[in-house]
Amino acid sequence: MGNDMEEVTEQLLAYKGVVVLAWIALLFISERFVPAVVQSEALGNQVIDVQTGIARVFPERVRRNFGLWIFNVILSPIIIIQLTIWATEHSLVWRPLFLTGWSGFIVDILVLDFLIYWWHRLNHEVPFLWRFHEIHHLDDTLDTTSALRFHFGEVLLSATARAGVIIVLDISFVSVVVFETIVLIATVFHHSNIRLKKYIENSLGYIFITPEIHWVHHHAIKADTDSNYGTIFSWWDPLFRTRSKNPRELGMRIGVEGTRDKGFLTLLARPFGWKRS
Repeated sequence: MGNDMEEVTEQLLAYKGVVVLAWIALLFISERFVPAVVQSEALGNQVIDVQTGIARVFPERVRRNFGLWIFNVILSPIIIIQLTIWATEHSLVWRPLFLTGWSGFIVDILVLDFLIYWWHRLNHEVPFLWRFHEIHHLDDTLDTTSALRFHFGEVLLSATARAGVIIVLDISFVSVVVFETIVLIATVFHHSNIRLKKYIENSLGYIFITPEIHWVHHHAIKADTDSNYGTIFSWWDPLFRTRSKNPRELGMRIGVEGTRDKGFLTLLARPFGWKRS
């Protein structure tokens, strides 16, 4: 039984990895052929050097984002996955039959997305959590790599909070992995710099978070940064009155109000020696 469970776990994680990597590659390439915002527009009045070849495709900020991601990729099998498995094995067994199978899976996805909305919101409202989440927001240009840019401290805190949810709500490992896969797909999409037809983006926005919605969350104006917290579904923000009334503007400044992006090592150390004013 133990070997069977281990085999299922490995297969699920392998499928997740293939799907997510393929999606990242697809959007990473697409946004370089059909960008919504070219780099010079995204950086506003800042002076930039025109680069070619690898330096243009993988500029310093992209390499920095991938560096932060690699930290988390290393942490995942060592801590994150093990913590998730442990939580599912020690969850409270209370579910009635109508919350099992497909119905239970759908409920799990909705509940987890509801809770991640509140966790994201807390990351902005609780100073200690913001220390770590700010690293994500310091990126001054948005593209698919921004979706991978999270401080390892935030990832560990998120995994710990999620473990508690898994235990209390009796959520299965399959539901968690599928939800994580959907979250990564959604996050890469709504951070991406791909140009979409207006009617497509508007139609998707009735149900899902789109770049049109999420880019406002990365606007370097605090009132906008502290809004639009949704991850997968777009109805939580209107329901809890946290949807920004401001539309996305392609030339809007991205980042954190009053500060600029930092070097890689500074980003790693920043949450441990800085307090939000």
